[in-house]
Amino acid sequence: MADIRHRVGVYAPQQKVYDTVSTPEGVSKWWMPTSGDAEKELEFGGGEKPVLTVRVAELVPGQRVAWDCVDGPAEWVGTTITFDIYPGPAAEETVVKFTHANWREPVEFIHHCSTRWGQFLFSLKNGLENGGWQPVAVMPLASSWS
Repeated sequence: MADIRHRVGVYAPQQKVYDTVSTPEGVSKWWMPTSGDAEKELEFGGGEKPVLTVRVAELVPGQRVAWDCVDGPAEWVGTTITFDIYPGPAAEETVVKFTHANWREPVEFIHHCSTRWGQFLFSLKNGLENGGWQPVAVMPLASSWS
C-alpha cells in the first residue's frame, strides 16, 4: 500500500486549526464546498452529486480528524485521510501532519493527488495565517486532472 504524507506548520491556535479541518464550514474555506454531519459523514463538491463522500472515522477534539473514503474516485475508495494536529516546536506554531493512506497501489494519480494535497494544505495555512484561502475553485490547476 502507498501513502501520501505532508507536514505543515501553521501559525494559528491549535483549536482553530482543528475546527478548520473538522467542520464543513472550515473545510469549505480551504479545500472545496463541504456539507454533512461533522461527526458522521461529509460530502465534498457542492454539486448535485458529490465528488467524494467520507465517513468520519475518528475525532479527537483539538488533535485528530480521520475520514474513511466511501465514495468518489475509484483510487480513493477504501483510503483513509487523517489530520494530526499538535503544538509545533516554534512558539505559536501548530503542526498539521497529514496522511492519505492505504492506496491499493502507487498509480500515477497518487502523484497528482500528492501535489494537490500540498496545495490545499498551503491554502489551509495561508487562510488561517492571513486570510489567503485558495480552495479548489480558485487554486491553480496542477494538471488536466484538475
